Parts: sequence; structure tokens; C-alpha cells
Amino acid sequence: MESSKVFLLFFFLSVIQVVFVTSTEFQVGDKSNGWEVPKSKSDQDMYNEWASKNRFKVNDTLNFNFKKDADSVMVVTEAEYEKCHSDKPIFTAKDGGSVFKLDRPGLFYFISGTDGHCEKGQKMIVKVLASPAAAETESPPPSQSANQNATAETPASHDHANHVDKKNNAVAMHAAAAITLTTAVMSFLGALFF
Repeated sequence: MESSKVFLLFFFLSVIQVVFVTSTEFQVGDKSNGWEVPKSKSDQDMYNEWASKNRFKVNDTLNFNFKKDADSVMVVTEAEYEKCHSDKPIFTAKDGGSVFKLDRPGLFYFISGTDGHCEKGQKMIVKVLASPAAAETESPPPSQSANQNATAETPASHDHANHVDKKNNAVAMHAAAAITLTTAVMSFLGALFF
């Protein structure tokens, strides 16, 4: 009887870990491309197309595969992304097997730090969703040419405020569900062992 209680304890702890600590590592550009200069002009938006086909959440990671010291990846601001240049990147890696953790919701801007590569299309915008519930309702990340500079007086910013409210509600609902699940599991374990 005691061994079955221990098994159930480990089973429920495993379920809790899966529910609360799930993350995914994405291979940027999939295994066929990796992080490299697009081969033709028609492929110049290939990284944003790849990113738009995936749903990223907080704690997911991006694996940038490239030849060591032959290229690099940088996280930059939106303005630096647009001009394909950064004197003060937020993050830089040159080791070829670079893994970047998406540590917050929002937009991340990636460019190659090697001269001329970004201008040829080696750049990408990744949109990280606030919660798993938001993953089902959020739209894909914007294309390179999207205008994201709405002012406070425009209807677009009013829509954005409503979107933020909905996102905050989704996060609150997810947190409430997590607390409810944790309470139920702890109650079950308490009844089982005491």
C-alpha cells in the first residue's frame, strides 16, 4: 500500500511539473536553413514567415545554428532592426550554437551582426505571447514593413488598450486555473497521506 502512495505522489508531482514548466526549444529556420543569409531575394522575408508559423511563449528558447565566428545573432531595438545596425545590442552571440531564452511577452527583434547579412534578409521579429490561452487568440508577428507607431489619439491604440485588457484577463484566468489545480492536487495528496 505504501509503494502505491509513493507512486501516486510522484505521478502527481510529474503532472504539476508538466503543467507549470512547459517550454519549447525552436530551431530558427528549421533544420534545413538554420541562421544564414537567405539564398535569393524571394527568400528575404523567410525568417519572419517562419516566426509567423510558430507560437512562442515566455520561457521558450530559440536555437540559432550557424558556423562559429562566421556569423552572429543580435537582439536589438525596433529602430536598430529597421536600420539593420546596432552599436549597443541587447544580446550578442557568435558561438554558432546560440540559444536565446524568450523571457517576457512582447516583440523581440533579431538581426545578424555580420556586415551586409541583415540587409539581405537575415533578420526576424518574434512575438512572445503572454499566456497559453493567448496563443489561441493572438495574431502572428508583424511583417518587416508593418507600422507599429500608433499615437495615443488613434483608434489603433484604443484597440491596443482593449487587447491589453483582454490579455491581462487571460493571464488572470490562467493563474486562477493554476491555483485551482494546485489546490485540488494538494487536497488529494493530503487526504492520501494523512
